[in-house]
Amino acid sequence: MTSLAQDRGTQWLTDAGLRPTRQRVSLAALLVGDGQNRHVTAESLYEASRASDEKVSLATVYNTLRAFCEAGLMREVTVDGSKSYFDTRMDDHPHFFWEDTAELTDAPAEDLEITRLPRAPKGAEVAKVDVVIRLRRT
Repeated sequence: MTSLAQDRGTQWLTDAGLRPTRQRVSLAALLVGDGQNRHVTAESLYEASRASDEKVSLATVYNTLRAFCEAGLMREVTVDGSKSYFDTRMDDHPHFFWEDTAELTDAPAEDLEITRLPRAPKGAEVAKVDVVIRLRRT
């Protein structure tokens, strides 16, 4: 891992007020070190960290991803109510879910139009709308 990637990871953490521990910096560098947005699962980030020779447990990866979400660095996108993906792109945008590869990718937001939502039940308000468009290759 390059020092530039680690520097970017450290800055990403400190800008959000998170203490840049060795493990957090290592995972942050994998997520944002090249300046690109990522969609990862805890398992895929764990495998990437192992490939970079970083000693981090899967439980630590899960806990770190949760901390990144709570700090506003990432958002969690749930597919099928059970599979969680973590997205470093924080603006509102839809996603494509590729059924054959279980990959989550960004969909073009400018092509999405939601004209009306159902009214929220009494005592509730809509917090956000996640749009996941499932794709099957033909």
